[in-house]
Amino acid sequence: MNTTELKGNWNILKGKLKQKYGDLTDQDLTYAEGKEDELWGRIQKKVGKTKEEIMTDIENI
Repeated sequence: MNTTELKGNWNILKGKLKQKYGDLTDQDLTYAEGKEDELWGRIQKKVGKTKEEIMTDIENI
């Protein structure tokens, strides 16, 4: 999944990520244009996985 697909489906993916990783909050998953690295950092810190592992999880949802 590339960044464009991620942006287009963010609300759907956000809900699924919150289901899979119950510790994630709306604040953790707040998307801001141009701050994708911060978003990934927040998610990685909460779930303890690499960006690649999280992307694989997203693709399998």
